[in-house]
Amino acid sequence: MILTLSQLTGLSAAQLAFVVAAVFMAGLARGFSGFGLSAVVMASLAVIIPPVELIPVCFLLECAASLAMFRGGMALADMRVVWALVISSSIGVPIGLLATTSIDVAWSQKIALSIILCLTLMQFFNLRPGFLATRGGLYMSGVTAGIATGLASVGGMVIALYVLASGAPPKQMRASLVMFLAITMVTSLVFLIAYDLMTMQALWRGALMVPLVLLGVFSGARLFRPAYEHLYKAACLGLLALLSAAGLISQLF
Repeated sequence: MILTLSQLTGLSAAQLAFVVAAVFMAGLARGFSGFGLSAVVMASLAVIIPPVELIPVCFLLECAASLAMFRGGMALADMRVVWALVISSSIGVPIGLLATTSIDVAWSQKIALSIILCLTLMQFFNLRPGFLATRGGLYMSGVTAGIATGLASVGGMVIALYVLASGAPPKQMRASLVMFLAITMVTSLVFLIAYDLMTMQALWRGALMVPLVLLGVFSGARLFRPAYEHLYKAACLGLLALLSAAGLISQLF
């Protein structure tokens, strides 16, 4: 069975074991905080799987997680803001995908990990650029999120920065992130097919990882306690900083 999985996914037995642990951990992060799934997957696995191959896999994982967390999200989310972000992000996604598919794999790994590390540190230190809370900042955040999605599948982290700058209540922030990620699945799929990234290998990898992600998401959501929300976020960001920094150091040295 391991041999068959290795053949279908293009991963060795040792890599498969690492993938299982990383993907479950990413699901837990998403269940706790409402974001971080793709970021944890990319930060953990970019050193063994090229980002251009991980992006369609992250898409499939986000689809599964978004459907699992969709219930009740629309009632709590600020849908006016969500739709503005969705529309503007659709402009940025093809730009990011064009860059990812045009550059060397080693450089794409460095870029993806650098983006994750920068976004993580901005959130960890609670940096809230004031211009993001403006209407122009809203649309710029959407376009930037689209580019980040195409480069490293981490558009949700850009949106999280915007929501933090807007001063939205935590529950509304979490719901808005979930709704943004759920709706952008449609536009992302169109671009992934257009760039010929949704391959059979990506589908097999997704089929292996989706059950693990869902197990993590449901476990994280079940263990979630509003009183400890700030601790979950800090732990998730600390994990992302550690993973992306370690991956970046291994790429540079």
